[in-house]
Amino acid sequence: MKRPPLTLPSVGLALCLFAFFGVFLVYPSGLMLKEAFLLDGHVSTRNFELLFQSPLHLESLRNSFLIALLTTALATAAALPLAWITSRFSFRGKTLFGALLLMPLILPPFVGAIGLKQLFARFGSINLLLVQLGLQSPHHPIDWLGGGGFAGMVLLQTFSLCPILYLNLTAALGGIDPSLHEAATNLGADGWRRFRTITLPLIMPGYFAGAILVFIAAFTDLGTPLVFGFSRVVPVQIFDAVSDLRANPMGYALVVLVLLLTLLLFTLGKLAWTGRRYEMFSRGHSGAAETAASPAQTLWIWLLAGGWGAIAVLPHVGVLLQSFSNHWVMTVAPDQVTTEHYRALWAHDLTASSVRNSLLYSGCSATLDLFLGVAIAWLLTRRRVPFSGLLDSLAMLPLALPGLILAFGYVAGFDGPVAWLNPRTNPVFLLIISYSVRRLPYIVRSACAGFEQTSLTLEEAAANLGAGPMRTLRTITLPLIFAHLIAGTVLTFAFAMLEVSDGLILAMKDNFFPITKMIYSLMGRIDANAPSIASALGILGMAILGASLLIANRLMGKKLGQLFRTN
Repeated sequence: MKRPPLTLPSVGLALCLFAFFGVFLVYPSGLMLKEAFLLDGHVSTRNFELLFQSPLHLESLRNSFLIALLTTALATAAALPLAWITSRFSFRGKTLFGALLLMPLILPPFVGAIGLKQLFARFGSINLLLVQLGLQSPHHPIDWLGGGGFAGMVLLQTFSLCPILYLNLTAALGGIDPSLHEAATNLGADGWRRFRTITLPLIMPGYFAGAILVFIAAFTDLGTPLVFGFSRVVPVQIFDAVSDLRANPMGYALVVLVLLLTLLLFTLGKLAWTGRRYEMFSRGHSGAAETAASPAQTLWIWLLAGGWGAIAVLPHVGVLLQSFSNHWVMTVAPDQVTTEHYRALWAHDLTASSVRNSLLYSGCSATLDLFLGVAIAWLLTRRRVPFSGLLDSLAMLPLALPGLILAFGYVAGFDGPVAWLNPRTNPVFLLIISYSVRRLPYIVRSACAGFEQTSLTLEEAAANLGAGPMRTLRTITLPLIFAHLIAGTVLTFAFAMLEVSDGLILAMKDNFFPITKMIYSLMGRIDANAPSIASALGILGMAILGASLLIANRLMGKKLGQLFRTN
């Protein structure tokens, strides 16, 4: 059955979707381009010349590039062997193995920085333990976090973003036809040659798509350097420029520079492999290529997973201990433990309101994403839509577009007389829209996968019995793709709960703070209990995100990795 042509309602739906993206995606980006290239009413590159003449901005650019490159390299070094093990061997506890590797995804670097500082600061738990064991002088503690927190930021970003690469590589490796390796083996190719000539070319598109996301996320992370007090990075310079938008165009120049870099990488992700054709005649089931691991191999696999997990879980441990700590200063472990900080979350008006705000923003944005995602996926898979490629690109672009850039654009674009649109007055509407736009690709990917796996003959049969398109969609198609929709919606809700950049920039009044902005606010207070309450908030967010990922992974399995791709 061929997809039917557009009807008048379908045309109206497509126009509404293009209008939505035009207002909340294209307009803010266009406005920032205009402000960056206009000087006294004339087109000029003077703002960029001043930007590259500023020692502060040049150092910030260098630091951000170095953080992103190191994070991507380290995440690759960790994710590739782990993904290869997962796809190559079957062994006892494999499901648990995969779950443990995804665990760092539930701890945003922003929250993990709290725990890492407590453990690895100059007078943190690790150095104090080494002093007690006589392995270190108390007068010359090791600077584990390096360069004012630079090493700590790279480490946290690697832990947090490695699962994205792992999911991409696992999906790519799982899709390789095992008969290709069998044929190469029969022709005398050894393991390294098979990997270099067959496996590596076939997984490169998937790897490159994931690596782009990792690089952009590390380059534009705002929360982690703020917690470490490391201001000489691009995101913090943009954050500081929000309060001075009308007087200083440097903020626009920085944002446009990051925006152009993002679009360049996004385009590379689409086009880099267009000229190279690495294809398979068939796609075999990956399980056919799995070999049962011997007891010795299983032991080595779990030692590797245990080593990686022990390191990756340290920030979680630090945050968890801090949340129960009533006093933790100059001691290896908290000397006073309490659950009072969790009760304080609900007893204090501002912390309780931040939880309610995050639930409201995330719930509304996930609901909006569900409707938008189904509508976009339906048009892309069930109708011959003019400019369908553009619609698909607009829907996927937010996956690679940093929240920092989008939030900055909303402040610049909607700072006007309309109170409910002005983030300085009431950011609720724009926070919901921002969360929705940023996470829309998850539900679009989920819905498209569901539509593509549902036979058109079922809809054709319904049409022959007189059912209209909407009734067919409601009674036949949507029930069949229900699991995909729930998985995508759960992910949009969960990641919105701990979205950092949008909340830090758009929520300017404390009664509108989401969880992430409240954590940042608490970390800046002199109150001795503030870090512990902030950690309790972080643990609450981690619990919600972790449960959501388990649900999504249960529903989608290996297909979960396809949600974290730009192409």
